[in-house]
This record gives sequence, C-alpha cells and structure tokens, in this order.
Amino acid sequence: MIASDRTEAYRVGVEYINKVRALVPDPHMVDVMSNLRDRVSICNWIGHQIKTVNNSLQTHLNTCHECFNLSDRRAMQILAVPFAASVSLDGFCNINTNPTTILVDVGRVAPPDRLALVAHEYAHAYLGYPGHDLEYVKVLSHLCLGLGLAQPSFTPDDRSIYYWPPYSPTIDPLAWWRGESDVG
Repeated sequence: MIASDRTEAYRVGVEYINKVRALVPDPHMVDVMSNLRDRVSICNWIGHQIKTVNNSLQTHLNTCHECFNLSDRRAMQILAVPFAASVSLDGFCNINTNPTTILVDVGRVAPPDRLALVAHEYAHAYLGYPGHDLEYVKVLSHLCLGLGLAQPSFTPDDRSIYYWPPYSPTIDPLAWWRGESDVG
C-alpha cells in the first residue's frame, strides 16, 4: 500500500469515528483518537473495511425487520463502533436520533453471535425506549422466535434480560478493530 492510500484510509477512518461519536450521548463513549498506541491502525482499518462491516450489520438489521409486518417496522440505521473500554457496552440503541440508531461494537462479539446482539438492540429500537420491561421481553421473544435464537424464559425483573440472547464475547475487542481478526 502506498502512503497516499494509507493517508486516505486514515482520513476516512477519522471521519467515520467523528460520525459515530456524534450519535452517542457522550463522545467519550468512543475514544479512539485518545488511544495513542492504536488509533492509526484502527482508523486505517476502518477506512478500508467499515463499508463491508456495516453492510453485514445491515443484513442482520434487515433479518430482524423481516420478523415484523412491513407496517410495524421502524426507521432504523445500524453502524459498527469501537466503544471505549470504560463504558462496558457491546451495543447501544440511541432512540433520540432519526432514524433510531443501533451501534454495535463488532470487536466485542464473535462474528457468529452478532445477530444476537443486534436483536437485543433492535428490540429497544422497535419499542423506542431503553427499558427491559415486559413489553421488551415480548418483542425480544418475538425476535428470538423469528430468528431461531434461544427464547428468553424469565421475567423482566431477572437481570439476565440485559444480556439476552446470549453470545460469546471476545478477549481483545480492539484486536479486531486493528485488523488482527477476520472481517465479517
């Protein structure tokens, strides 16, 4: 790769990071630029791969949409984002954007399990609020049934709902964003 390609990839990566930072309530939730060790490799990787990754997430979003009648589907967008380790989030649904935005840290979830995380956040986006109440459990159960994922079998008081459907976390989320894992 020649220097101008790297420069362009880095520029695209920085622009993308700024775009997703604008979609979270606190820009520190995405702190790539303060990560002196990894920011260049992360921004370069994003510049080269983010369209592929977001297309994959869009496929998951569309699969969730298919669980509902066309008239019941909400306007949503989905984007990959490297969340700061300090926020301890794998996914986030910002109901205050139009369309509602689902953000997923794909570096924190094994590729085969990303649909589970998307389904969890989709249920929030579908309802338009962040809680894990009985309505949330009903929507999530409907999604899990339609997607062939494990059904929740608990009440909203059970804190397990915060992590349902289950998925496998990765050991080093930033390794993926640095390009040290498979794209997908």
